[in-house]
Amino acid sequence: MTNRPKIIVLDDDPTGSQTVHSCLLLMQWDVATLRQGLADEAPIFFVLTNTRALTPEKAVAVTREVCQSLQAAIAAEGIQDFLVVSRSDSTLRGHYPIETDIIAAELGPFDAHFLVPAFFEGGRTTRDSVHYLNVNGVDTPVHETEFAKDSVFGYRHSYLPDYVAEKTAGRIPANQVERFLLADLRSGVGDRLLHLEQNQCVVVDAENQADLDRFAADVLAVAAQGKRFLFRSAASLLTALASLPPQPIAPAEMARYVRYGKPGAVIVGSHVKKTTEQLTHLLQASNVAGVEVNVAELLNESNAHHALLQAVVEKATTAHASGKTPVIYTSRQELTFADVQTRLDFGEAVSSLLMQVIRHLPADLGFLISKGGITSNDTLSTGLSLRSARLLGQVLPGVSMVRTPSDHPQFPDLPVVLFPGNVGDATALALAYQRLAPG
Repeated sequence: MTNRPKIIVLDDDPTGSQTVHSCLLLMQWDVATLRQGLADEAPIFFVLTNTRALTPEKAVAVTREVCQSLQAAIAAEGIQDFLVVSRSDSTLRGHYPIETDIIAAELGPFDAHFLVPAFFEGGRTTRDSVHYLNVNGVDTPVHETEFAKDSVFGYRHSYLPDYVAEKTAGRIPANQVERFLLADLRSGVGDRLLHLEQNQCVVVDAENQADLDRFAADVLAVAAQGKRFLFRSAASLLTALASLPPQPIAPAEMARYVRYGKPGAVIVGSHVKKTTEQLTHLLQASNVAGVEVNVAELLNESNAHHALLQAVVEKATTAHASGKTPVIYTSRQELTFADVQTRLDFGEAVSSLLMQVIRHLPADLGFLISKGGITSNDTLSTGLSLRSARLLGQVLPGVSMVRTPSDHPQFPDLPVVLFPGNVGDATALALAYQRLAPG
């Protein structure tokens, strides 16, 4: 096997590592931290940019900053071969093509960029270039789902060439998008990969992991011959590119990582319908104590933040002292805002409150579960102030566990579960809790 290229993942929220293990997640992107990722023995590492929570202007600035630091780090480490993945997994919701455009400008030129949104753990497949989400057992074109109506990242098309044309405002017309269909992948696309040039846009089908494994093998073989590729993908492609053995401790055994045999805490920020269903099941589990955070109070009074923080921390501390796991969740009612910026600002205020709650949790906490992509990013970078964390593996399909470093000033060796908003069935959050709960 030739030297495998280093797989550099720019992740727009921290859930893209949900199908791999034993690698680094970087919360910062100064050159020294990026060199740590490049030098690590794992074939893959993640830079958590959290751009999905940002305005387009801020997403551009962050992506450019990461790429410029990466360029310096790659030169310093003498890395020759690398693949860049812009990982976005919110059912086609994210800053495309902004992020891939900036990456191509700063780290290119690339021969092609590939859209590979299939994510099997999340019930998402692509057939005949149409992206589907399995809703209650039925494969549904994603433009017919709630996600397409997103107020920030909405879209009208599930047929990926049309999606590309829509998102690029016609700069890449649908008829100029190359399509790799299931039959193509299964018979091999090596020759076609060799002939791609000038950052050609390619959309890729996949119905199962074997499809992406075959595609990744062709990509790696052609990359070894000098072709340079960029990807916009969900997590399932990363499994195929990294090609890792099974994780060190099986999902059902991950209670071994829990500290002191103590109860943990659960922070729920995500508002999607699936999260609310999962929260309802979790609150019925034994030894949990629900702590609702009425976020609407933050709209009304200037000093509400402090009072709310005190009340939530007090309830969480009392629950922990009595041997229960506090489940701290934002109130579920849908609030309306005058414009997108106001909504984003309010989201930041809520997140800031939740992160202060994390910093005030008991020092002997056994574990932490963070529910929601943006919430999880903030938990790692702000709540726990991490520069990097080691990914241990998955506690459930699509649900990662990381561990804080042993020299963390507040919570050394704390296992932290990153649970995306849209993953798992109604009982999944309760199951993750039960896998870690003492006794």
